[in-house]
Amino acid sequence: MPGAYSRRALLRALGALGAVGASASLADCKGDNGFPPDSGSAASPTSGPGSGGLLAAQASSSGAGSASPSPLTRTVHAATGTVQVPATPQRVVVLGTAELDSALSLGFTPVGAARPQFDHGLPDYFPSGWLTHVARVGVVGAPDLATVKRLRPDVILSSRSVDGARYQQLSAVAPTVLTDSTGASWKQDFQLHAQALNAQSFADAVTSAYQDHTREVTAELGGSGATRRQQISVVRFVQGQDPSVVAARSYLGVLLADVQLGRPAAQNAQTDAVAVATTDKLDAMDGTTIFYSTYGDPAKAHTDEVLNSDAWKNLSAVKAGRAYAVDDELWNQGVGYFGADLILAQLRRYLGG
Repeated sequence: MPGAYSRRALLRALGALGAVGASASLADCKGDNGFPPDSGSAASPTSGPGSGGLLAAQASSSGAGSASPSPLTRTVHAATGTVQVPATPQRVVVLGTAELDSALSLGFTPVGAARPQFDHGLPDYFPSGWLTHVARVGVVGAPDLATVKRLRPDVILSSRSVDGARYQQLSAVAPTVLTDSTGASWKQDFQLHAQALNAQSFADAVTSAYQDHTREVTAELGGSGATRRQQISVVRFVQGQDPSVVAARSYLGVLLADVQLGRPAAQNAQTDAVAVATTDKLDAMDGTTIFYSTYGDPAKAHTDEVLNSDAWKNLSAVKAGRAYAVDDELWNQGVGYFGADLILAQLRRYLGG
């Protein structure tokens, strides 16, 4: 097992800290010096969820499971059809950041993970040490199959939109469970990941804690009447692409709707993002508050060009000092409950003042 402390030691420590304290301590910093979880299968959770965030839910769900014998395999219904997976997975490989977030949220440390194309490593919003023993298996969308095979996984998690074309190759290595895509379907995808990892009780605790947290944030921001009057703009700069605004059918679109936060009209489109092709007219980016992030080289993502333009400087949120740079790894790449818990805490901090 990696690290000097077991997963249960971590969960007991978090429980002692208390739900709100544990959530807040991670919300205010990335790379927290928490104890790393064990590799392999998660402890079978039995107790109910606590409030205040995902880590509290993990702490409340760390009890021992039933000793009753179980079958060697289980059937899950993935985007590609039925898949037979081990009843108690031990060696999980994840080929996307959404799958990584799910695995860690469910108490699993993957033996291997693919990194985003324009990042040097895996997302760093998880506590320090949690990813120390995770082998890198190439980049998202182009995994190194030889490395994956050497890790001897018993389950591989990815999505059809990313790895559908190599599903047969992956399935020849280990049972491969694909969601259809990632993004707006993140809650449903998480449930499939939980089924594949036989961690449904853990998943129930995590989702319940998230619901509690969204209600807390909405209340602290003045209730649904106040939150709906806000116009929260989310802007993303991606290397090699036009700038865009994040729309309703996306991970962040769903999260913001859960907090009942209003969005600018241009960002309520039923798509994942809307490109903004010119720096001369940026009205689609404006709102009462702007959150913006960059994936890749800012110079190649038009970040510097837009932020230095008169059109940006004349946006009402920018003039009011309410345009905030946020971490793209967390806000756009994480796509899961662990990341969502931290984003909720940041929304509370940025919008509560």
